[in-house]
Amino acid sequence: MIEQDTMNEVLAACDKRRDARRAFLRASSTAAVLVGAGALAGCGGGGGGGNDEPLIQVPGTPGTPPPTGTPAPGTISDPDILNFALNLEYLEAQFYSFAAFGTGLAANLLTGTGTQGAVTGGRQVTFTDPLVAQYAREIAVDERQHVAFLRSALGSAAVAQPAIDISATANSAFSAAARAAGLIGAGQAFDPYVNDENFLLGAFIFEDVGVTAYKGASPLITNKTFLEAAAGILAAEAYHAGLVRTVLYAKGLQTPSLRTATEQISDARDTLDNPADVDQGVAQRGAASNIVPADNNAIAYSRTPGDVLNIVYLTAAAAQQGGFFPAGVNGNVRVSTAG
Repeated sequence: MIEQDTMNEVLAACDKRRDARRAFLRASSTAAVLVGAGALAGCGGGGGGGNDEPLIQVPGTPGTPPPTGTPAPGTISDPDILNFALNLEYLEAQFYSFAAFGTGLAANLLTGTGTQGAVTGGRQVTFTDPLVAQYAREIAVDERQHVAFLRSALGSAAVAQPAIDISATANSAFSAAARAAGLIGAGQAFDPYVNDENFLLGAFIFEDVGVTAYKGASPLITNKTFLEAAAGILAAEAYHAGLVRTVLYAKGLQTPSLRTATEQISDARDTLDNPADVDQGVAQRGAASNIVPADNNAIAYSRTPGDVLNIVYLTAAAAQQGGFFPAGVNGNVRVSTAG
C-alpha cells in the first residue's frame, strides 16, 4: 500500500520532531506549574496515552458527558478553550487525513468525555498536481499532531471526537456551505475530493476560520504555558491558510473562477458569524495579491468561539449543532452566537 507507506513515513518524521521537542521542554522545565485544580508537568504530543502525564489534570469522572450550553465569558476555563480547539482539530484532521491518505484518524485518538461520534464521508483525492498532494500530506500530519498534542495536554479531560460530516452528498455540510456561497445550485452536490481545485476550496472553508478561532480564543487563556502552545498552533494554522490561499491565487491566474469562489465563500462566512464584514477572499486588491486577510495594521482578525461555531454549524442563529457537527461539539463551549 503506497499511500499507507507514505503516511507512515511522514508520521515517523513528525514523531522524531515531536520527541525532540518534548525532550527539550522536559529538560528546560525544573518545576511543575499549578493550573487551577490540577498540575502542569512535562509536554505531550503523542497519540493520546502512553506514559506521559497530562498537562491539565481536572477532577471528575472520565467519560462523564459535559454539561450543555456555553459558560459565561468570565467562567470559561483553560481546559474549556483547549477542548473547544480540539473539536475543530478533529474536523480538520479527519478531512485532510481522508483527502491525503484515504483513511481517518486512529481509534486511540477519538475517545474522551462526551459522546463519541463517527465520521460521515471522506475519501482520498486523486491529485493531479504533485505539489498539492505533498501539501495535503503535510497538513494532514500536522493536524493529526495537533489532535494528539491537545489530547495529551488535556489528559482525561479531553473530549471525544463528536459526530463529523465531511461527506460530498447534496445534503452534506460541504454542499450546504457551497450552496450558501452560490457555488452550486439547489439539489446539487459539492465534492471536495473530486479534484485538486475542489479540495483547495474545501480546505479554504476551514483554514481561515482556524486562524481567527485561535486568535480570538487567546485572550481567554490564563496560563502562559498554554497560551504559548496555542500561539504555536495558531502559527501552524496560519502557515496552512497562507499556503492554501497562495495556491488558490496562483491557480486563479489561469482559472479566475477559483479566486471568485474564495470571495463567495468569504462573503458566506461573513453572513454567518457577526455583523462585521472582515472576512476576505484571495482576489487581487489593487496591484497586490491578498494572501493575508488582515486589517489596516496588517493584523489578522479574531472570531469569538460562538462566531466560529456559527460557521462550522452553518447558521447565523444560536444553535448547539449543525453543519459539519450534526450533533454539536463536545465540551462546555458549544453554542453559536445569536445573529
